[in-house]
Amino acid sequence: MSDEPRLNRRLALLHGAAAGLGLRWVAGGGMTALGACLPVRAQAPSPANAPQNEDWIDAARRRTLPVRIRWPEASGPIHLVLFSHGLGGTREGGEEWASAWAAAGFAVLQMQHPGSDWPAVRDALATRAPGVLQQVAGPRRLIDRLADVRFVLDEVMRRQRAQHGPWARVRAERIGLAGHSFGAHTTMGMAGQRYPLAPPIDEARLAAFIAFSPTVALQGDPREAYADIVRPMLALTGTEDGDVVGNGATPDRRRAVYAALPAGNRAQLVLEGADHMSFSGRDASQLQSPRRHPSALRREAEHTRLLAAITSDWWRTHLLDDAAARHRLRQPASLGPGDEWQMG
Repeated sequence: MSDEPRLNRRLALLHGAAAGLGLRWVAGGGMTALGACLPVRAQAPSPANAPQNEDWIDAARRRTLPVRIRWPEASGPIHLVLFSHGLGGTREGGEEWASAWAAAGFAVLQMQHPGSDWPAVRDALATRAPGVLQQVAGPRRLIDRLADVRFVLDEVMRRQRAQHGPWARVRAERIGLAGHSFGAHTTMGMAGQRYPLAPPIDEARLAAFIAFSPTVALQGDPREAYADIVRPMLALTGTEDGDVVGNGATPDRRRAVYAALPAGNRAQLVLEGADHMSFSGRDASQLQSPRRHPSALRREAEHTRLLAAITSDWWRTHLLDDAAARHRLRQPASLGPGDEWQMG
């Protein structure tokens, strides 16, 4: 596309800036609990939104991107949501959220990012070399992920213009992007997060965002970094959503994302007792790990229902202009006494 060289220059600047800050900077928002870095067992899908696995080939980068696609039952124009997994994930990451969003009327595409996915983590762990996991969560991998999102957007538009099956009905100019952990960092970058010496990415096709377990960077002023994130952004975290791999993340640093975002189009949900993996959207039976907080395991089903409902209403509000969903977001139902909801 005509603006591809401009994006490549921005990504090159970003690579230099991230390298100057060191690997720990990126890992601060990009790593998930190692005890949970396992392939995800998908729950049995309903026939209405059974997922389809495909491999999309980015010829320009000689890169194959595994994706998983769900189509809603609704007829007429379709709005699309993309999901980016955390470190060590696969295209099955975020299954709970993808299923809920498809049931709410959206097409959902779950991306798998080679180089920071489960095969990369598995191979890195096999070497037993010090610091290998920092490499799969380092600056180069973030750049790869941002370019993956741009490639997917271009491919969606190509399929839409070619009238390729249900893609012909997709509103490719108004898409949502969400991600967990490293995927949240990917989401913030595509939403316009600033990096030293690098102009923010301005991707007009993305209309709204959800960051599951984001965190502010260890260096710099987060208000300055987020100054260009002016489209709707929902930040999700929990009181036990802290440091899972020694990267400096804390519940306070995760909550600080909302405070640093420009006022107006932001919202935040803080779930009492929720830990980092409460937001991954995986089958809870896969997540029995010493790293899980007891309160998170105890409230897993409740947290999952809340997150599915609130995030679905977020997309319906900001992608569909649904007045009823907007009303529900003013005071979400079924919040626990210790849960916290903020907007504005």
